[in-house]
Amino acid sequence: MKVRPPVRSLWDSFPDQVLPAACPSRVVLDHVTSKWGVLVLVTLSEGTLRWGELRRRVQGISEKMLAQTLRTLERDGFVHRDAQPQVPPRVDYRLTPRGEEVVALLLPLMDWIVATAGDILAPSD
Repeated sequence: MKVRPPVRSLWDSFPDQVLPAACPSRVVLDHVTSKWGVLVLVTLSEGTLRWGELRRRVQGISEKMLAQTLRTLERDGFVHRDAQPQVPPRVDYRLTPRGEEVVALLLPLMDWIVATAGDILAPSD
């Protein structure tokens, strides 16, 4: 798989070639690329999901971590939460246009990880 260079060089944003510790990009990078953040975003790329469906599909995530991850992704504008006033309560989650944009970048990475994880984790001789 050939890796395409970015349209704009990373160093255009950081001409001194220093990635500053206080750069806001670090916060967003942490939110988007956390283990649960990636998995929730990629799962929502399939479409709108209810809380329980999302929790079942992202196996191993606790209720607390799912709630925290969704709140963070919603606050950052990647996920839309739609709470419907009914009994029992119904809450649906879907990607926003910003979420769809970042998922389009994450899916090739996830494809590569799935395709190579076995080789990477195989014991070396």
